Amino acid sequence: MNRNRYVITAAAALLALAMGGQARAAQCGSSAAGFEGWKQAFAGEAKAKGVGATGVAALMGTNYATATIAADRGMKSFKLSLDQFLVKRGATTIVARGRVLKQTHAALFASIEQRYGVPPGPLLAIWGMETAFGTQRGNQNMLSAVATLAYDCRRSEYFTDQLYAALSLIERGVLSAATRGSMHGEYGQTQFMPKNILAYGTGNLDSPQGALTSTANFLKGHGWKAGAGYQEGQPNFAAIEGWNAATVYQQAIAQMGRQIDGGGTAQR
Repeated sequence: MNRNRYVITAAAALLALAMGGQARAAQCGSSAAGFEGWKQAFAGEAKAKGVGATGVAALMGTNYATATIAADRGMKSFKLSLDQFLVKRGATTIVARGRVLKQTHAALFASIEQRYGVPPGPLLAIWGMETAFGTQRGNQNMLSAVATLAYDCRRSEYFTDQLYAALSLIERGVLSAATRGSMHGEYGQTQFMPKNILAYGTGNLDSPQGALTSTANFLKGHGWKAGAGYQEGQPNFAAIEGWNAATVYQQAIAQMGRQIDGGGTAQR
């Protein structure tokens, strides 16, 4: 057999295999039109990565989350100034309510601070900002929201990781295919994304104790040091940066946390 012909034939076969693999790969999209086909392809990839029948069935039951896409395209509050952002988020109410909850949940916060080194202020600021202290936890199907964003081309890689984490949580029985959350798939009293539930979740995130303990665990896992300051430029501010990428959000948590912990001019 002619050696050159053999090399060409082998190369062509490899190319065909590669092209076939690409055709089967889950392709992102920007509208609902390709979502069902993407699910089929992603399900195959998920099975190959060890996702079981429960996870795959949950994935195949998801719907394209139009409201999630609209919310993702319309995020504008993070472009506000700090003062504007604080007004929009109701900072005065959060601080006032946070001070009350600091007293009524004193034993819980003392236990958390002893174990994780995180004082009540930033935890209460996060709790108030994320869900108005548990009263606004969202009513979107969590898995559909995450799957839609994994399919959407804007941040597909980030949300693909979140989707695999969500499927793992469903297979473990921590969450279900019917779990409700917020627009981007955040869940619980302090709005954890699936990967962070896997890494830092402790207890029931739908309860104040579980959510606040998990949030403290997250901050400690991002370098929080007991007794160090958490205002901008201080050691623990980096842990707050890990919670949310928006600078104005980070600044708001630090400012409200300081006011809850020690008053308007107190520094920690």
